[in-house]
Amino acid sequence: MAGCGAPPGLGEPTSVPTHSATPATPGPSTAPPTPPATAPTLGTATPTSTPDAGLVATPCRNGPTGQRVLQLLRGRAGVLPANVRVQVRTGPLCAADWQFTVLAVTGHEELQVVTRGTPGALVLVTAGTDVCTIEVRATSPAGIRTLACEDGPANGPGA
Repeated sequence: MAGCGAPPGLGEPTSVPTHSATPATPGPSTAPPTPPATAPTLGTATPTSTPDAGLVATPCRNGPTGQRVLQLLRGRAGVLPANVRVQVRTGPLCAADWQFTVLAVTGHEELQVVTRGTPGALVLVTAGTDVCTIEVRATSPAGIRTLACEDGPANGPGA
């Protein structure tokens, strides 16, 4: 007979909805905010830290330009003589504070360049046709290591 109690509640539409709305609102409102607040926080933290960790190399927004890399190679590093024609083919691509650039050098094989640091304090890590050096394999971010060791013409398997 408890099931028969529902029809009399329907007879009082004003009283039932008012009482139903008050208990129903706090119950569902309290339960849903807790799980969504926890889930988005965890999900958001992972994607934010992934690019910052250097897992993927992307075009440099605040990093050095291709011209800055050329200046480094022609200047103090002494890798390129002034009379050689060079064109930036790829990059610079950045991952963390490291950069990867590919240069087309007239009359020569393409030159891969790995640098690190800020545009004002750019440091040459290595340059050549195979830049998968021990330093790059051991200390560079994954995004640079992938470009230098796995995607490039490395002699051995990528790390």
